[in-house]
Amino acid sequence: MTQPEKNNYRMTPAEMLELRRWNTPTIYNGWEQVTARDHGKDGFNLEEMTDFMPQMGPMVGRAVTVVFEPSDPEHPKRNPDAWSQYRRYVASAPGPKIVVVQDLDKPRTVAAFWGEVNSAMHRALGCVGTITDGAIRDVDEMTSAGFKALARRLCVGHGYSCPVRWDCPVEVFGRRVEPGQLIHADKHGFLVVPLEDERGLLEAARFMDSQECQTVIAAARETAGLTPDEMLRQLDQAAAEFSKAVKERFNRRGEF
Repeated sequence: MTQPEKNNYRMTPAEMLELRRWNTPTIYNGWEQVTARDHGKDGFNLEEMTDFMPQMGPMVGRAVTVVFEPSDPEHPKRNPDAWSQYRRYVASAPGPKIVVVQDLDKPRTVAAFWGEVNSAMHRALGCVGTITDGAIRDVDEMTSAGFKALARRLCVGHGYSCPVRWDCPVEVFGRRVEPGQLIHADKHGFLVVPLEDERGLLEAARFMDSQECQTVIAAARETAGLTPDEMLRQLDQAAAEFSKAVKERFNRRGEF
């Protein structure tokens, strides 16, 4: 496989659906094996956030991006047609989609971009959820609509909620997100996957999860009747087997 072929690959919706079978840390474990980036600090959110619908499990989709500033009453006046224009952009993007919202009022968030109505409309446009460094409201109604939200906090009002700009790079929770990037997110946080790392990500995540189950996790759960020294030897051997398998597959060391 040549580098241009790798860079041009985009994960299919079916592959993205498979990614939902694992939590975000597991996808990270696979990603760190295929990326050339600094997996110690790149890719995932660097600031604390909250998953307000953890019972919905992980969400996977491509980023559609928007910036808003609900404290400024001038934005709706400057572009009265902003919502309609923005929705047409969302509708034109391939799905499944995750809406990444940068709130210019942060850290003093004053109002919500998301509520019952907006989440229902975006769900109809093929969006599965949102990551916003601002606030949300109507959390039960959003959950009923099947629209997952990772956000900074809850609030009551929507303020002067209006899209300011969209289809542009945004920064949320310390992480830059480009339109169209693949995102995996759950209660632990979110991972933004560079395009060049999409090929091989699914197989890497599957391999890492399987190896953990076959080596270190199995060893840790099969210690009944062992002396402390026997248990330590078993755990050391399992960790060595795990690391050997990872190195043979990816030429990198694993977690242990």
